[in-house]
Amino acid sequence: MLTVGCCGFPVPATRYFKEFVYVEIMETHASTPGIGTVKRWKREAPPGFRFAMLAPREVGQENFRKGPVTDQALSVLATLGKEISATTVIFLSPNELASTRPNRAAVKDLMTHCKTQFERVVWEPPLSWDADEADAIMKGIGVAARDPLKQGLSKARAAYYRMPGPAGHKSRYEDPAIEKLAALAAEAEHDDVTYVFANVDMFTDAKRFQKALASSR
Repeated sequence: MLTVGCCGFPVPATRYFKEFVYVEIMETHASTPGIGTVKRWKREAPPGFRFAMLAPREVGQENFRKGPVTDQALSVLATLGKEISATTVIFLSPNELASTRPNRAAVKDLMTHCKTQFERVVWEPPLSWDADEADAIMKGIGVAARDPLKQGLSKARAAYYRMPGPAGHKSRYEDPAIEKLAALAAEAEHDDVTYVFANVDMFTDAKRFQKALASSR
């Protein structure tokens, strides 16, 4: 199964729902969206649409250690997840998180704990970490996200790819990059794979990627 989506709603939700079947709720990373907004999204979404949630940034700021701050953030997220039927949570790492033994152990411990609360757990390490090592940390727990254009394809049967922009959030993907991404997607041998665009032109780039995928088949 191959899924394409965006990080947040780059266009009005009603328009977004006509193009994609998956979205990462970006608002949950910095705050909690209003319950009225959440219920409207759920009401307007077509059958089969899937919501995922970005974990609160406090979790990464705590270096993925358990404690009152992390526990409270996850509790709020779990409540919201039930409200919108979101079973996937994505944990983003701060760039300064070093690949040390204590940090690797803390990530694995917290992700294992989160697996008891959420159906699918995705962890995105900093680009400075070895992507295959991240896969090993998440083996049997969930999925380690990566940028396939910079880090190559994952060997895992289930994969999660996030495209943050070739030169950061404010950059867009040119045609050669979209074509390369489609070629990588055609080459990959995953049972379940998700591609999420998180750059400023995410809506347009994700649609171009879907078109390139259709052309390559």
